[in-house]
Amino acid sequence: MPETATFPLFPHRHLLGIQHLSPSDIVSLLDRADEAVAVSRQSEKKTAALRGRTQINLFFEASTRTQSSFELAGKRLGADVMNMSVASSSVKKGETLIDTAMTLNAMRPDILIIRHAAAGAAALLAQKVGCSVVNAGDGAHEHPTQALLDALTIRRAKGDLSKLIVAICGDVLHSRVARSNILLLNALGARVRVIAPSTLLPSGIHQMSVDVFNRMEDGLKDADVVMMLRLQRERMAGAFVPSVREYFHFFGLDQAKLRLAKPDALVMHPGPMNRGVEIASEIADGPQSVIQEQVEMGVAVRMAVMQALLDPRRNEASL
Repeated sequence: MPETATFPLFPHRHLLGIQHLSPSDIVSLLDRADEAVAVSRQSEKKTAALRGRTQINLFFEASTRTQSSFELAGKRLGADVMNMSVASSSVKKGETLIDTAMTLNAMRPDILIIRHAAAGAAALLAQKVGCSVVNAGDGAHEHPTQALLDALTIRRAKGDLSKLIVAICGDVLHSRVARSNILLLNALGARVRVIAPSTLLPSGIHQMSVDVFNRMEDGLKDADVVMMLRLQRERMAGAFVPSVREYFHFFGLDQAKLRLAKPDALVMHPGPMNRGVEIASEIADGPQSVIQEQVEMGVAVRMAVMQALLDPRRNEASL
């Protein structure tokens, strides 16, 4: 990646969500990520940008895709990366998140990547440690790097996000991905629609500057991007949908529904996909799908975020 001085100094010490980022903050991270894509496509992928820095991945929820992406991003930047196995850690013996944070802080890491089932866990951790913290997903609150990688995928395919119609479809109620994407897309001037059964819409959705639809046939009309969400049955305490088969019939993306969007509409999914539940296989693997591109962009965005947070100019400014 180019010298960090070629980019403006990122004004935040942590990345806890999209909500507190300005449009210029977002664009700066996307520009950095564009450069990281080029690095990842070289035969020699490793740089020395974070040589001597220590990264700890602290995942209280299983996530093969996100955790491996952060690990690979750190290693490509030259960081020393440790994956903490929560399943065999002291957390299972009753240690609190704060105790874990203080223990890790004593090891003097430079950056902590945390995923946790409780909303606000990343923000709490950031108050207790002396290093940078990245939120890799906290409950149903936010997943900022997913929104950034989605935006990068769209921008590389469509150019300026301003005025694009992006339809976010499915389990909005339980989705931190949906919340972060709504915040980011609105910040960059896109027109955001959410499409879901009423049982899968959060109560405050109408206050989030989105157009709300309860029918795919209405919400997909002339969309530039169709972003499907995973049906998060593990977070459901009740019967939010009558059956998986009925859900797919009304809210799953198939060829007939996709024809309602623009002919060149992008199809996205944050993964993992439930084929035949949220999306038909022929669509997931079809020519309009950019799902694999999203995975590639994930590594680039996480490289960009870590390099921005650990910019050496931040230390110089504090001297």
